[in-house]
Amino acid sequence: MCRRLLLLSAVLLCAAAAAAAEDASVEALARVATAKCAATAGERPTPQLIMAKVAEAARLIEQEGPAAFPRLRGDSPFIFNGTYVWVHDLDTYVMHVHPVRPRMEGRSVAGMTDVKGKAFFAEMARVLNEQGGSGWVDYVWPKPGEVDGSLKVSYVRKASFDGRHYVVGCGAYDLTLDDLKAGMAK
Repeated sequence: MCRRLLLLSAVLLCAAAAAAAEDASVEALARVATAKCAATAGERPTPQLIMAKVAEAARLIEQEGPAAFPRLRGDSPFIFNGTYVWVHDLDTYVMHVHPVRPRMEGRSVAGMTDVKGKAFFAEMARVLNEQGGSGWVDYVWPKPGEVDGSLKVSYVRKASFDGRHYVVGCGAYDLTLDDLKAGMAK
């Protein structure tokens, strides 16, 4: 009995140590991603670039599924021009990848609203369902490394793998939907 208790204690300590190491690794990747956002923020992303990065990430997820998620974190090509690509589940609203806010990962964002009360994740699902699997949504969200919210316009696209449906998104700050439409016309 004593040996089983010691073995169980050792297993639990190893699991706790592994979880702490994983948390530290995820936080380190978030610091790298936030720093890359800041370092690349001098050049504003175009709507076309955002759409291209989201399409590329969606293709990657459709080919590899969740195995692609680590490629969206840290010093990734999906962190660019002061912004980043994120992924959440279309059906359960669970966040799978948020490179600058990793504490959101594994949690439902279903009831989340912005400072103006907009349920923007629900709006993303509506847009995907009503606009053929992709579209734009505006809301208020903090810039990487900041606490206060700024206007953000995000492009979202549906990606599917093994019967699961994901929302792949990326946005630009301090833009309006009208600015976006003007940029798309170029």
